Amino acid sequence: MSRLAKRPIPVPAKTEVQISGTSISVKGPKGTLTRVASPFVSVAVGPEGVQVTKKGASREAQATVGTYASHIRNMIEGVNAGFTKKLLIEGVGFKWDVQGKTLNLSLGFSHPVKMDIPEGLTVVVEKGALAIAGFDKEVVGQFAANVRALKKPEPYKGKGIRYEGEVIRRKQGKKAA
Repeated sequence: MSRLAKRPIPVPAKTEVQISGTSISVKGPKGTLTRVASPFVSVAVGPEGVQVTKKGASREAQATVGTYASHIRNMIEGVNAGFTKKLLIEGVGFKWDVQGKTLNLSLGFSHPVKMDIPEGLTVVVEKGALAIAGFDKEVVGQFAANVRALKKPEPYKGKGIRYEGEVIRRKQGKKAA
C-alpha cells in the first residue's frame, strides 16, 4: 500500500469533507471541490482525518490508492490556501495582458492570440511575469500548460514562455567557418 494512503489526511478547522456514494466533496473558505471516487478505493472521514483504503488486492487498487490520497490532499489544500503558477516570457516584442476574462498574447505571430480564462482562476500580469491562481490544482496547471504550449522556450536563444524556476538547456548553434 502507498505510504501516502497509510496515514490519515488531516482536515483543517474551517474545512468540511463529505462523502456521498462515490463522490467526495471538500468545502473550505475559498470554494468547493468535488471528485468522483474510483471503484477500487474506499474513502472514510474519521476524527483524525480522511482515510483512503483500497478495495481488494488487485493491481488497479494498489495503483490508485496513493493517487486518490494525493487528490484529496490537494483538494483540502486548494480550498484553504489555493495554488499559484508563475510563467515568464522572454523575447523581443513578446507580451501579454488581461482584459476582463480574456488573456491577450503577442507572440510574434501574424495575429494576436486570445485565450479565455477558465472560471475560478485569477490571472495577474506583472512585468514579464504571469501569475495564475486558483483553488483547483488541475485547472491551474492545465491553463498554465496551455499558455506555455503556445510558444515553448527554444534552446538556442531561450525565447518563449517558461515556468518560473524552469531551466532551459541551451545549445550552441552554428559555428562560423
